[in-house]
Amino acid sequence: MKKIKKIKIKINGKLSIINDNFSILVYLKTLKIPLKKVAIELNQEIIDKSKLNKIKLKNNDRIEIVHFIGGG
Repeated sequence: MKKIKKIKIKINGKLSIINDNFSILVYLKTLKIPLKKVAIELNQEIIDKSKLNKIKLKNNDRIEIVHFIGGG
């Protein structure tokens, strides 16, 4: 039986321990993040949402999620 490796990431400044080999998209879905209303930054780079499923999270990655808020 294969043991699942865990990695540490930071999401909006908070430490999180997740399974290795998660894509950003899979992780955001587990958090129930509404992708249409946010911008995603990985290690200080804005990520194209069409690539979220292709990018695997690695140990010590830093994710920032910025929510869009309307107003006037």
